[in-house]
Amino acid sequence: MSAADTNPRGSQRSVRVWDTPVRVFHWVLVVLVSTSWVTSEIGGNAMTYHMWSGYTILTLVVFRIVWGFVGSEHARFGSFLYGPRAIFGYASAMFGSSSRSYPGHNPLGGVSVVLMLASLLLQASTGLFANDDILTEGPLAKFVSGATSSLLTTIHRYNFYVLVVLIAIHIAAVLFYLVVKRENLIGAMFTGRKRVPAHADFTDGRMTSAWVAVAVVIVIAAAVGVLVNWS
Repeated sequence: MSAADTNPRGSQRSVRVWDTPVRVFHWVLVVLVSTSWVTSEIGGNAMTYHMWSGYTILTLVVFRIVWGFVGSEHARFGSFLYGPRAIFGYASAMFGSSSRSYPGHNPLGGVSVVLMLASLLLQASTGLFANDDILTEGPLAKFVSGATSSLLTTIHRYNFYVLVVLIAIHIAAVLFYLVVKRENLIGAMFTGRKRVPAHADFTDGRMTSAWVAVAVVIVIAAAVGVLVNWS
């Protein structure tokens, strides 16, 4: 589907965009990232939950990457990754009275998704090798030297701040679209349906069966389970 010019005050209709796996991934990830943050601040026995949260985040992020190739139409990377010209063109026009409408992620949104997934993957994977020099260490820390574990711990610590910045930008963008563009992206991530200009040549996105997502999650979860229990 091609993008279309839109007047935000014009008539609109809704199309189905986000499948159930993408929506579940999004909201479960919100809970898990919050859990990881809170438990890391508490420390002590709470670090057990921190580690379990990290394993689950790793599972979900790997799932989302796989789903970006085999999932529903608008979940696929090919539907929302654009070249530099499209990205800068959208950025330069987004504050105008009219801008181009996209059924799924717009070019800037696509960049945000990739950066967020990359940061989350780095955070979860480095956590497997991290240690706090007191009581807690990642399940794979024993397979690397102390210096390597310390380096990965440092990356794990500072990448968290990168992740916080990306989350803040994401929230600011969602609020910008809600207040300025009158696009309720939050609601769309609950219902799976997005409001688009009535004249736009958009139809309901092609959906991949949720059972495929279940099978993918089971395989990835099993692989992560084997990895973190490797002895």
